Amino acid sequence: MGHEWVDLRSDTVTKPTPAMRRAMAGAEVGDDVYGEDPTINRLQAKAAELLGKEASLFMPSGTMANQTAVKVHTQPGDEVICEASCHIYNVEMGTMAAFSGVLPRPVQGNFGVLDPDAVAAAVRPPNYYLARTTLLTVENTANLAGGTVVDAATSRALGEVARAHGLATHLDGARIFNAAFALGASPKDLAAPFDSVMFCISKGLCAPVGSLLCGSAAFVEKARRVRKMIGGGMRQAGVLAAAGLVALDEVLPRLPEDHAKARALAERMARLGTFEADLEHTVTNIVMVKVRPPLTAQRVGDTLKSRGVLCHVLPPDRIRFVTHQGIDSEGLAKALEALREPF
Repeated sequence: MGHEWVDLRSDTVTKPTPAMRRAMAGAEVGDDVYGEDPTINRLQAKAAELLGKEASLFMPSGTMANQTAVKVHTQPGDEVICEASCHIYNVEMGTMAAFSGVLPRPVQGNFGVLDPDAVAAAVRPPNYYLARTTLLTVENTANLAGGTVVDAATSRALGEVARAHGLATHLDGARIFNAAFALGASPKDLAAPFDSVMFCISKGLCAPVGSLLCGSAAFVEKARRVRKMIGGGMRQAGVLAAAGLVALDEVLPRLPEDHAKARALAERMARLGTFEADLEHTVTNIVMVKVRPPLTAQRVGDTLKSRGVLCHVLPPDRIRFVTHQGIDSEGLAKALEALREPF
């Protein structure tokens, strides 16, 4: 593999492909704050078309894209419904409160998937002394739930509930293409019920930097102002967008290979006495397992590291493995060999 570690901590550790590096070196660029970077403009047009939206905006990160959407869709003092384990609530540093002045209203889902009836029940009644519920956020795939997916029918039902209660909708679709492959669905169908959608090109798609925030032309124009407000206005960033175009053309179609690697890992762990592995819900490139006592997640993680495999430890008893293009057949074999008892 050309390196010491089999790195299964995240698909964020992917590196740009040789084709990306060539495209970056030869990228045509301009000043994107003026809207004059032709490579960024091509990437934004392609992203919007892939998800069936009018426009999109190239953002430095998924967190910035998510939080920009929250800012556009809400006013200070509003409330945002989200699934209890979702990324936007748990691991974006409380930014919706710090930057937008809004409160999260977490609702427990089923393996990261919200129930439309539970969402309806969480909407605040229209009383002047209550926070206004104005936004519903959904995550697909659900990272901390183990890469589970929200199908098109559930997405439509959630969108209908939101519209019935006057809520805007945002989809954290960082790995929406993984969800689409797992479901045999169109990304457009998964994105259609939502006013705005974010997806990352710097995770399993292997680009070095960036996410795309998609929505109506009016939404994107507002988002552009927010992006500039928080320092996200980029100049000759076509060198980054060039890698994103390669990612969508050449890397996106091979995401099912990552799903197959994850399945192999999950099946190996299900056969061991050390882990509780949920094969039913391991459908994309994320494997979330529970460590059986008396072992701890940290001890298992340390043991795997001593065997050359890195994973993401979630104390006290959970471990996450994420497959990606950087895990070739040799790396997968090494990981499978490391998953042997004793720990």
